Amino acid sequence: MRLTKMHGLGNDYVYVLPKREDEHDWERLAIKVSDRHFGVGSDGLILALTSKVADMRMRMFNADGSEAEMCGNGIRCVVKFALEEGLVDAAKEVVTVETLSGVKSLALTRENGAVVAARVDMGSPSFDPAALPANIEGPGPVIDLPLTVDGMDLKLTLVSVGNPHAIHYIDSDPDDFPLERIGPLVEHHPLFPRRTNFQVVQVLSRDHVKHRVWERGSGITLASGTSATAVAAASRLRGFTGDRIVDSLPGGDLVLEWDGAGSVFMTGPATRVFDAEWHDA
Repeated sequence: MRLTKMHGLGNDYVYVLPKREDEHDWERLAIKVSDRHFGVGSDGLILALTSKVADMRMRMFNADGSEAEMCGNGIRCVVKFALEEGLVDAAKEVVTVETLSGVKSLALTRENGAVVAARVDMGSPSFDPAALPANIEGPGPVIDLPLTVDGMDLKLTLVSVGNPHAIHYIDSDPDDFPLERIGPLVEHHPLFPRRTNFQVVQVLSRDHVKHRVWERGSGITLASGTSATAVAAASRLRGFTGDRIVDSLPGGDLVLEWDGAGSVFMTGPATRVFDAEWHDA
């Protein structure tokens, strides 16, 4: 089976254009290809598929085989992949993608004819705890929800952008936060029946934040587009930032725009690394 390795700011996935959607056990394959010693090495597996309601459809599987609703870095790369593989008309400037969190629209940036980046309409954030879901009664927004895990006191702001996010703001550098210890405990906490992504965020200025993420089903990743989207929405809601921010992640910077209503827009790169043949499908 032919596959392609791509990344958005180091958030790396293996991409496949299946002949048939039922061609493989994708959950099992995601686990195998994601292994960084015995497989390709990635944060998961993404399929480029046809759609009846959009230009194309994306299915995304985490490194543990679980299927996720949406991936902000992955969607930029899968559109570049689909254009280069002929699934989508190469002349298109705007591409729509069907995902489990709805149809997303991407405006493309090209250099020398090749797609190098995209501005993604990530949809409207929800601050309703039922949208995550979270086992919390009453309406949102949920701000500074106290949660103690392994002796650490957290204050969580909850946001859904089609998938769940729990955000903890800190005054210190996120690089120094014990994310590898705290992340899995938040992800699997009974408060979140479908698990959650967990972010630690430092607000540097009104237009600049820094964050790290423990990604549900994959662990620590170098970047996450949905996490950055959630952070942008939460930070503006709380009055920490304005309508446009740069979010610095370990893999690089994303630009986020949200005026407090409607969709959050995310802009970032898409990079194709290599193509290969997988012999253990």
